[in-house]
Amino acid sequence: MHAKYADSHGLRILAFPCNQFGKQEPGTDADIKAFAAGYDVHFDLFSKIMVNGDDAHPLWKWMKSQRYGHGTLGNAIKWNFTKFLIDKEGQVVKRYGPIDDPVVCLCTKCYYIGM
Repeated sequence: MHAKYADSHGLRILAFPCNQFGKQEPGTDADIKAFAAGYDVHFDLFSKIMVNGDDAHPLWKWMKSQRYGHGTLGNAIKWNFTKFLIDKEGQVVKRYGPIDDPVVCLCTKCYYIGM
């Protein structure tokens, strides 16, 4: 999805590793980037952060607080791979759960950027 739409439509995928879910990201930032490189990842991969609790990164606190950033059964991030769609004006327009297929996200994205 990133390869197909990054240049032509300005899609940006920002990945934020987090070790709050079953200790799935125990490595260093370098370890995580090396692992991701094995999957031919070319989108932005940031340093490991916290997404829940008092130590949650301010970006994640903000996204969860937005009208369309609220979760199901509470506002905490439930598991890795929760996705937020943010439009070109910087507004959260949709939150997707960890098992939501990125193709579903793409369909919503098409609506918001007029593809």
